[in-house]
Amino acid sequence: MTNSEAGELTREEMRVAVYCSMSEPTDPGSVTPDTPLDELNLNWSERDLPERVRTKHVHRLHPYLGKFIPQLVEVFLRKYFKPGQTILDPFAGSGTTLVQANELGVNAVGYDVSAFNVLLTRAKTKRYNLRTVRHEILDILERTARMTQAEAAQPLLWAETTADGRHREDAATNYLELWFAPQARTELLTYRSLIEEYEDSDILKVILSRSARSARLTTHFDLDFPKRPQTQPYWCYKHGRECTPTTSAYQFLKRYSLDTLQRLEEFATRQTDATVTIVHGDSRRARIPQVDGVITSPPYVGLIDYHEQHRYAYELLGLTDCSELEIGAARRGNGQKAQIEYQQAIADVFRHACKSISGGGRLIVVAGDKYNLYPEIARMIGVETEAVLHRHVNRRTGRRAGEFFESIFIWRIP
Repeated sequence: MTNSEAGELTREEMRVAVYCSMSEPTDPGSVTPDTPLDELNLNWSERDLPERVRTKHVHRLHPYLGKFIPQLVEVFLRKYFKPGQTILDPFAGSGTTLVQANELGVNAVGYDVSAFNVLLTRAKTKRYNLRTVRHEILDILERTARMTQAEAAQPLLWAETTADGRHREDAATNYLELWFAPQARTELLTYRSLIEEYEDSDILKVILSRSARSARLTTHFDLDFPKRPQTQPYWCYKHGRECTPTTSAYQFLKRYSLDTLQRLEEFATRQTDATVTIVHGDSRRARIPQVDGVITSPPYVGLIDYHEQHRYAYELLGLTDCSELEIGAARRGNGQKAQIEYQQAIADVFRHACKSISGGGRLIVVAGDKYNLYPEIARMIGVETEAVLHRHVNRRTGRRAGEFFESIFIWRIP
């Protein structure tokens, strides 16, 4: 077992370790290529970087557990990359790197095995005709209201038929019947039945998915990974009172439609002509074009099942499930065998990516390296470690309290 695997830093690793400065927190917009790493203070508190800033414009189109904050991406885009260059994110996730790269005029390419992640990123980064998308978002909302909110409205929309007119059971019926009250299910399926009539169908699917997440029969404080449907009143830790399960989805469709319009319009004022490409594929084997470097936050070993996080979207939208390709999935655990498999898989991704990066290019990798796996990964792929920054991550809520640190590995291709 190496020193790294034992949780100890080697002399070389200690030489490149940089602990974030104790000076004033860094303003991401102030960073330039000449900003010294040891002057960066990335330990932003809630006061320094409130949630409304961390989740600016399209970054909050849909909740996503495990994403890194856009300000962190911005710091390293400004430090190491220029407008017109191309950045790669082989673990695109919710599209944070791709959105921030576009905002700064840097071209971006992303890959992800999750069909939902690709849908979300595509919706975030599309250049919209704002008049058209506004009309479509409000029109489908109004039609859904007309078909589901009147007393005479008929719940006809999930009973699809075959070509000969016979009833065909919806593939997602069992899941939807289990997790949604009848009225909520009717409203969601009504909205879904109309989506393909519109040009901007991806953004409508994101609104539908976000609404479904909130409308499930679960407690208000457990929206990420509810274990079983909640059908009775319960004591709510979030609100400090007794709450009842949600029975309708329309109020969420309306709320998130208006919120989405506001966010798209805000991002449109910052969006540039830089290209954005998002690919549904495994970055260990996908064909990657020539790029200038990498900024990414890989999945952590044994922490999150990313497909399961958005199970409601997969069932409601009929998305392709590629969960067997997830690296570091929670269901595989975090024991020694899982750690070794994780190291090899992450190394395969970066080794493949390095083939598309010229010598001298950098890989910026943000990871919560609890098991100290990344120094060995760097050695496996043959990159030079320029620096390792360590930052304290703000934990906002009591249910996520406790100290948490993440590392930013700055690797250079020889």
